[in-house]
Amino acid sequence: MPDLLNTLRATLLMGPGPSMVAPAVYQAIAKPTIGHLDPVFIGLMDAVQDDLRSLLNTGNTLTLPISGTGSAGMETCFVNLIEQGDRVLILSNGVFGTRMAEVAGRLGAEVDSMDFNWGRPVDTQQVAARLGEKKYDLIGVVHAETSTGVLNPVQQIGELVRENGALYLVDSVTGFGGIPVEIDAWGVDAFYSGTQKCLSCPPGLSPVSFSPRAAEKLQNRKTKVPNWYLDLNLICGYWTGESSGSGGKRAYHHTAPINMNYALYAALREIINEGTEAVFARHLKAHQQLVDGLEDRGLAMLVTPCARLPMLNAVKIPQGVDEAAVRTALLSEHAIEIGAGLGPLAGKIWRIGLMGHTARPENVERLLTALDSVI
Repeated sequence: MPDLLNTLRATLLMGPGPSMVAPAVYQAIAKPTIGHLDPVFIGLMDAVQDDLRSLLNTGNTLTLPISGTGSAGMETCFVNLIEQGDRVLILSNGVFGTRMAEVAGRLGAEVDSMDFNWGRPVDTQQVAARLGEKKYDLIGVVHAETSTGVLNPVQQIGELVRENGALYLVDSVTGFGGIPVEIDAWGVDAFYSGTQKCLSCPPGLSPVSFSPRAAEKLQNRKTKVPNWYLDLNLICGYWTGESSGSGGKRAYHHTAPINMNYALYAALREIINEGTEAVFARHLKAHQQLVDGLEDRGLAMLVTPCARLPMLNAVKIPQGVDEAAVRTALLSEHAIEIGAGLGPLAGKIWRIGLMGHTARPENVERLLTALDSVI
């Protein structure tokens, strides 16, 4: 039987994730595995938490990577903060807002969804009107909607949520590392992301952060967190020593993915060393290069300029073009991966990712040249 690993080839990842992994991150993940309670690893855990707080612009003590992909981060926020009958409002304009409502509903919450057109940002005037009518326990929104390439006005929404008194939950799986995230300034109470997008790290971890208000809600639950693996009361005993009942010593909860945490540490260091402003500018420059090149070829963007994400570009498929055939040819003939549309946008758009290490001019030029040959 052939060794399947020998069939792998280098692919330029320009879809909705994962993104290209930085060489330093590959080097880190190949370091020797040590024990999950080894003092050296515990020091690395502390460093990862400090770097996450720095890049997320937060002082939240409860800031750590969950062992699982971004969806595990979503589940973590909901299972720890929701109890049966809690009133939840989800602001949805894409796949991942819809998924938020699904998760909340499975936990027995009373879920209201405000649905907005896919490809347009959440309308804050409509949100203000709804919040004037009803109080909620938790309000959730996606910062950077991966399914459409839309940037939602999370700062303005946060101001409305504070007036309502609800906890504010933000998904920035695609945003974190590519555009500014200001947890404290925006009034975000619960946050989750993923490693495989703009952090340029393999998939497998989900950074989360809880404000003191969210931590208080967790500590004052009337019922146990319904998911043992994602119970932050227990996880904090491992990651911080708090809640362990052992005087600050780390308590075993699960065997952390050691090498993935090496990779995350290296990925965060890459961003810090380059400088966040330089990283954001690099994403924006690559985005503009792509948009200009596509428009020169007669291709149009789905989202208006003021609401576009630089790292996730939704491109309208021209009339008469077989979108799946183009994606197949890009992958098979040019070793370039781009993504298809989802839900009501299936067959109508391509999703081109410029995330993290992928957001470089030579990669944009390579894609544009390949498109010339396949369309």
